[in-house]
Amino acid sequence: MSKTHLAPYINFQGSAREAMEHYHRILGGKLELFASDNSGKPKPAGPGERIMYARLEADGILMIASDGNPKYPAKVGDHIGLSIGSTDRDRLMTVFNALAAGGQVGMPLTDQPWGTSGWLTDRFGINWNVDIEKE
Repeated sequence: MSKTHLAPYINFQGSAREAMEHYHRILGGKLELFASDNSGKPKPAGPGERIMYARLEADGILMIASDGNPKYPAKVGDHIGLSIGSTDRDRLMTVFNALAAGGQVGMPLTDQPWGTSGWLTDRFGINWNVDIEKE
């Protein structure tokens, strides 16, 4: 049985690299930073590139972040949400669909280098990122 985690997902609206590198210096652990190529596909982030996905894991701590999308600037209260992840594809597809019922899907479940991800706002206005991780 796979383990499921729940973590904050923070939209740093342009300062994700700076913020996540800061937290990495403080907390240690492993930091992964991804940008997108010209076709929008994820790739390891180079210096100065916008961060489409960042993940910091350290001593039981998990933080997920991004620079957000300039087309969808974060409103007050929208810059942080919840990220749920697991390797249990069936469970998280059920979770995604149930959270989407009565809400609004921002990105359907889509393949990424780290697994399959999607995001939505549930019917209560809570932002969710769902990550089906590779085993």
